[in-house]
Amino acid sequence: QVQLVESGGGLVQAGGSLRLSCTSSGRTLSNYNMAWFRQVPGKEREFVGISWSGGSIYYADSVKGRFTISRDNVKNTMRLQMNSLKPEDTAVYYCAAKTTGGPYYLRVSYDYWGQGTQVTVSS
Repeated sequence: QVQLVESGGGLVQAGGSLRLSCTSSGRTLSNYNMAWFRQVPGKEREFVGISWSGGSIYYADSVKGRFTISRDNVKNTMRLQMNSLKPEDTAVYYCAAKTTGGPYYLRVSYDYWGQGTQVTVSS
């Protein structure tokens, strides 16, 4: 079992920045393929980006160039640096761990999820 905890959400003005963190106690996140998703009420959970355990990182087109995923293996943490935020980035952001196959951009391919952290971008 992998327990994930997100933090760092909040309210920010458009054009601002936030940094989200995802950590786990008891499990080494560097062993897992880790991703960020986001969800707006009434809509499907949307892929944001993935950090593969082998080092590659992919992003959704909607955040490419503005969001950056990184890992701090000493602190057993994955981060999502979000710059140039837009109102449409408002959502609950989730981190997830993928241990099996399936498309990386689909929610069903992930085995473990955090509780989510709210990001609100005001215009």
